Amino acid sequence: MSDSAAVAHAGERPELKRVMGPGLLLLFVVGDILGTGVYALTGKVAGEVGGAVWLPFLCAFVVALLTATSYLELVTKYPKAGGAAVYTHKAFGIHFLTFLLTFAVMCSGLTSASSASKAFAANFFSAVHIDADRGALLMITSLAFMTLIALVNLRGVGESVKANVVLTCVELSGLLIVIGIGAWALIGGDGDTSRLTDFKVPEGESPFSAVTAATALAFFAMVGFEDSVNMAEETKDPVRIFPKIMLIGLCATGVIYVLVAISAVALVSPDELNKGATPLLKVVQAGAPGFPLELFAWITMFAVANSALINMLMASRLLYGMSHEQVLPGPLGRVLRKRRTPYIAILFTTLLAFVLIGYADLAALGGTTAFLLLCVFAIVNVAVLVLRRDRVEHKHFHAPTALPVLGVVLCVYLASPLSGRASADYKIAGWLMLIGVGLWIITWLLNKYVFNRHADFDPSHLDPQGPVN
Repeated sequence: MSDSAAVAHAGERPELKRVMGPGLLLLFVVGDILGTGVYALTGKVAGEVGGAVWLPFLCAFVVALLTATSYLELVTKYPKAGGAAVYTHKAFGIHFLTFLLTFAVMCSGLTSASSASKAFAANFFSAVHIDADRGALLMITSLAFMTLIALVNLRGVGESVKANVVLTCVELSGLLIVIGIGAWALIGGDGDTSRLTDFKVPEGESPFSAVTAATALAFFAMVGFEDSVNMAEETKDPVRIFPKIMLIGLCATGVIYVLVAISAVALVSPDELNKGATPLLKVVQAGAPGFPLELFAWITMFAVANSALINMLMASRLLYGMSHEQVLPGPLGRVLRKRRTPYIAILFTTLLAFVLIGYADLAALGGTTAFLLLCVFAIVNVAVLVLRRDRVEHKHFHAPTALPVLGVVLCVYLASPLSGRASADYKIAGWLMLIGVGLWIITWLLNKYVFNRHADFDPSHLDPQGPVN
């Protein structure tokens, strides 16, 4: 019997190789946050709030920072835990809640990847100068791109840390170009900084409601930091370096997003930014007409392609893992004999992504992603307070109690209709959750009557302490 088989037979979890130091972890955090959100939705946010487009991004950063402190306490307290689902189960021990939260995380990955697919298609046509009525072509290209992602996923990409470094640098370069062009234009007397304080306020509403509605959408640009906790077992000394690195990464991306928003609205009017799916391309064109737009379009394509690939990998592997935890039907855990990739999970997530691409627009997909994760973050902020009664022997990050409490309030508010959130977000999320409930019922029935298993998610192998009693 091989060593790995012996470990599995013994019921123990093998240790992953710890290869990520502070530098690589920082690039992972930054690369996971940067991407589709700011590249594709800056114009949509401007359409919600007007010239003060930088303010929703700043508010979204604050909400993300509050929730990040809860994740930091949990990941340093349980450095081998498996993310939001395991934290939730440790805190509450309710299988149905754990299942739906995990499914919501998967769906947030699918909606994010679908929005990235649409953004990829729009930037592709800009790069190859196709300006005709392209609604059908955009749809076909988006579906073809998602098919390509599925094929790569089936082949077994196994993205290395070095690949993440390269793609992160490409993503970052595009945003730095926008900031640099904006700064150069403003120094030269071009642009209109007076727009920065203009609010687009619908009749009967206040600037506050306009900002909160835009923040609910802009939050999509700040998500991604929560994925880094899944790298805890592959990080050198995670208890020590995670707090510093995650906070540095979040603050750096927050500053970049605010500067990009300022550059965008100073050079292009909010109404013009809101037209089409390539707002930052318009900013580059307005601030530096001589800049090769094809180059920026390709940079944007790299950024959103990376977002799509990472999210589809995450979604399919999450279904695969859930099936082996008896949380989802067993067939979703099947793998190709040679490639060792979860082909049924990949096909299932790809089909769901096809539906989202076909029946939802870019703003709706981004809004749905933000809504799902806001709900997840609200639960995590509660979980960190519940788990305060669970003591561990080692020192760990401790978030001031006021931060998760404030995080719960803000996350719930931004997820609620009070924030002015579009009804399409609830509609799409509702249908996705209905699918999740159906899968939970099927799994429960299969486990009880076919496999004779107790249908209760037990992540205790991820951390020997199990749920808190």
